Amino acid sequence: MQPFDVIVVGKGNAALCAALAAKDDTGARVVMLEAAPVDESGGNSRFAGGMMRFAFNSVEDLKLLADIPDDEVKNTDWDTNTTSEFYDDLYRVTGFRSDPQLSEIMITKSLEAMVWLRSQGVRFVPNYRAASSVVEGRRRFFGRMPIEVSGGGPGLVQYLNNAAVRKGIEIIYETRALSLLYDGERVLGVKAKHGGKVVAYRAPAVILACGGFEANPEWRTRYLGAGWELAKVRGTRFNMGEGLKMALDIGACPYGNWSGRHSTSWERYAPEFGDLAMDHACHRHSYPLSLMINAHGKRFVDEGAEFYGYTYAKYGEEVFKQPEQFAWQVFDAKVTHLLRPEYHGKVVTRVTANTLEELAGKMEGVNAEGFLKTVHDFNAAVRKDVPFNPAIKDGLCTVGIDPPKSNWANPLDTPPFEAYHTTCGITFTFGGLRIVPETGQVLDVNMHPIPGLYTAGEMVGGLFYFNYPLGSGLVSGTVFGRIAGAAAGAAARAA
Repeated sequence: MQPFDVIVVGKGNAALCAALAAKDDTGARVVMLEAAPVDESGGNSRFAGGMMRFAFNSVEDLKLLADIPDDEVKNTDWDTNTTSEFYDDLYRVTGFRSDPQLSEIMITKSLEAMVWLRSQGVRFVPNYRAASSVVEGRRRFFGRMPIEVSGGGPGLVQYLNNAAVRKGIEIIYETRALSLLYDGERVLGVKAKHGGKVVAYRAPAVILACGGFEANPEWRTRYLGAGWELAKVRGTRFNMGEGLKMALDIGACPYGNWSGRHSTSWERYAPEFGDLAMDHACHRHSYPLSLMINAHGKRFVDEGAEFYGYTYAKYGEEVFKQPEQFAWQVFDAKVTHLLRPEYHGKVVTRVTANTLEELAGKMEGVNAEGFLKTVHDFNAAVRKDVPFNPAIKDGLCTVGIDPPKSNWANPLDTPPFEAYHTTCGITFTFGGLRIVPETGQVLDVNMHPIPGLYTAGEMVGGLFYFNYPLGSGLVSGTVFGRIAGAAAGAAARAA
């Protein structure tokens, strides 16, 4: 077996960033072990939208990442995401539980990480489709994410894969890690199954970057609770939690929100796992403009509490809590032109009608009388003195009903009406391992670093609790992947 300095388990964004950093920063000999075959490789990153949340002060920072024409620079409101704004958003959505050291590193190093990605060949473009709107003739970005990866998550993985191949990093596919080689003092490699045989891969440093346990129904039931074995999985079928188990088996310290998960509104009849051929066809992220209706015909959340990027990762759970684990998103003609493209694709369960009574009869599983009462009460509660503006939190709200709708509360009164059948899609799990924030080295249950063991990506515990601000996962994977790769490479070369 060829000797290596660093073994990276996984091949998503965090794993690729770790491998590239180990190679670039220290000249380490790196091998990546990927459970999936080539055409399904890339982990959950392949299923990501490619939106990335990073700290920036003005369009001048954005020009470090993307080639933006001068007229667009001048004629567009580009928004900001200062470090203070990033902190505010992260702590607000995580109930002020996000680990202070981890969050500081992620936020303060986020722009630097984006520039580094561009140096690796990643191409960025303005995020016009999902994060901007034209208001009174001027384009305005909202949600603090004006830049995305060209080609989305698949594009990001392909750019980084190209860089890894170009730099001579070996990638071994269809190789599922089983356990760590551990002598009681330090990690010495990985035992994995390849070609039907168990193989020992040895190296003085191992980086685990192979995701959470969202694809494992037994673990979902164990940690997330009864019923979660029934959830759809938005991403890869290969994230079964082995990386976490391997680390815990040698005494690694668990950390973070182990009963927490990123879960969103998802096409009701989507496949069991994510399908790369379907792109984003099952996403249902335009719900802030809708009424979300359960089987009783009732609303159950404040659809307009925030831009979707701050609520989408927890509202999937709210849908999952409803009778029969579904909801309908209902829109009228005033807003259907604002729906994201996937709403009008081929992979969609949609009903349309010219009257609310007709629509009620078509919404499978919904109490029609309850729905019509809900709409009547909602329409009567909408303020009449506030203009609708989808590019800002416009304050167009309801008064006197529960739950309220805080923004974008248009009366549902203009035909034709459209309704979309949704359920919950789980993306990734929040529980992970405790690390040394500055190096990515895994800590044991006595808070001592485990020699030779590092982690990055979704396996890092302590960043996300209860909820998640859109775009921060890919940035976290990049930041901590680089950190783990550089530290593991340096330790291995010094061994």
